[in-house]
Amino acid sequence: MFTQRTKWCGEILADTIGETVTVNGWVQKRRDHGGVIFIDLRDRSGVVQAVFNEDSPEAHRLADQARPEYVLSITGKVRQRPEGTVNPAMPTGEVEILGASVEILNPSRTPPFMISDETIGDEILRLKYRYLDLRRPSMQANMILRHKVIQFMRQYLSARDFIEVETPIFIKSTPEGARDYLVPARLYPGHFYALPQSPQQLKQLLMVAGMERYFQIAKCFRDEDPRADRQPEFTQLDLEMSFVTQDDVLNIIEGLYTEMIPAVSDKQINTPFMRLTYAEAMDKYGVDKPDLRFGLELTHIGDIVRGCGFRVFEATLESGGHVKALRWPGGAAIGRAEIDRLTDFARAQGAKGLVSLQYTADGVKTPSTSMLKFITDEHLERIRVATGAEVGDMVLVVADTPPVVAKALGALRLEAGRRNGLMDPNKMMFAWVVDFPMFEWDEKTGRWDAAHHPFTSVKDEDLHWLDTDPGKARANAYDLVCNGAELASGSIRIHRSDVQSKIFDLMGYDEASIQERFGHIIEAFQYGAPPHGGIAPGIDRTLMLLLDTDNIREVMAFPKTTAGQDPMTGAPSPVDEAQLKELSLSVIWPEE
Repeated sequence: MFTQRTKWCGEILADTIGETVTVNGWVQKRRDHGGVIFIDLRDRSGVVQAVFNEDSPEAHRLADQARPEYVLSITGKVRQRPEGTVNPAMPTGEVEILGASVEILNPSRTPPFMISDETIGDEILRLKYRYLDLRRPSMQANMILRHKVIQFMRQYLSARDFIEVETPIFIKSTPEGARDYLVPARLYPGHFYALPQSPQQLKQLLMVAGMERYFQIAKCFRDEDPRADRQPEFTQLDLEMSFVTQDDVLNIIEGLYTEMIPAVSDKQINTPFMRLTYAEAMDKYGVDKPDLRFGLELTHIGDIVRGCGFRVFEATLESGGHVKALRWPGGAAIGRAEIDRLTDFARAQGAKGLVSLQYTADGVKTPSTSMLKFITDEHLERIRVATGAEVGDMVLVVADTPPVVAKALGALRLEAGRRNGLMDPNKMMFAWVVDFPMFEWDEKTGRWDAAHHPFTSVKDEDLHWLDTDPGKARANAYDLVCNGAELASGSIRIHRSDVQSKIFDLMGYDEASIQERFGHIIEAFQYGAPPHGGIAPGIDRTLMLLLDTDNIREVMAFPKTTAGQDPMTGAPSPVDEAQLKELSLSVIWPEE
């Protein structure tokens, strides 16, 4: 039996001077100063220094054996550090423990990397030894913040009459959107469960069940190609409400974030949250999740250059395309090589080219000299005024189809914000994006797909478009965006079986497919389903913004690599033939 702590390491402060305490933890550092041994002991709360001298020979002997990451229990009296040895960088730096006894609870092998924030190491190595990586103070702080955020969410919603309901992890596969992860059912050969991409249908069924206000800290699974902000499994706050309007849902979530962020961080937030329609967001910023920490809105200049004779602009406008411009602050000083790189950047977004206009004290410079035969000084001045450019700035112009112009200039806008230091890391600028399109046309399948998901309702005033032009119908869908990231997505749902069947029909599902995939929810809607709506904020992405990281693995305890692998356990891994046979499965290996 070991001696249990009486204080956490981080609690050994000036008000404990004179107390005899016991601390438990890991050796952060050990230093031998000629008979006097110093050990920095670390637990989750922080680090404290313990001192051992030869007045306590047994404690000194054991302290001499300690090495980094040994697990110790140290007992001794807290004293003021001698003059000149105070460490202001440590919260416990005014005091130290004069060690009277030491227990080595467990030795440690030499770790593959230093357990400190100064030495981060290769990420694959960190993930292989994640249990060591999680000892680092910054990673422990990340996990503690995650805990605080989830606890706040639970308390906030519970105080507003929500009840937490767990929904199953094994569900029916209803393929739409991302691929499902499948789990073979041993008792039913050839049949599979799916892991939920979200509890979408289940939370709607809870509304049919009369729960009225539900929430859950939900694990979700999507078989997508991983990237920096995506993992095969992720966590969201899932909630649904009955007898509500769109504003009711938005107000609940806006209140949550407005109260939570000051409680867990020092970030500055805007209140109330801005509201933009999808059309406004795309028109002004080129994306439906704009970073609003800075301006630099996109500007239509088609009316300015119409009739100028420059064929690129004229042909684009004649075909219904856009000619739009972006002001780049200080861009007049950018050299030709960098402009060429920006042009390649725009082409990577699908643009055919990029026109740059650098407004200098000596006039306008541009590599597109042939354009100047058609674009007069009057055109250039009107473009400058329209974009708000000043001498010293640059204006970038893209002429193409509306989606290409939005994508290219939207990406260039973010690049301008990054390079000009306009993205204040201390600010979180929230906005609601509403009035999304209900459908998107899929050229490959030749049918309409739900832009959000097929359970989203159509705005009442747009219902007539379902019979004539579905592409014009707007959905009762909404996204919460912040600093260029989508944090939450939701909608007011369909609650009538006839309307739900009509949406499935528009999406090209025949009656047999509808019954096979969605028959249970169609039937449920026939038993008095209430009007309802919901939303699902991403917990991982919220934490990424709070911690200023673009790497989702920094906010998860045991994540996968970008290749979807777990270096620590070796997952995914083969299974033996006996397991496959028991599941009535065989493996078909892909061709080399």
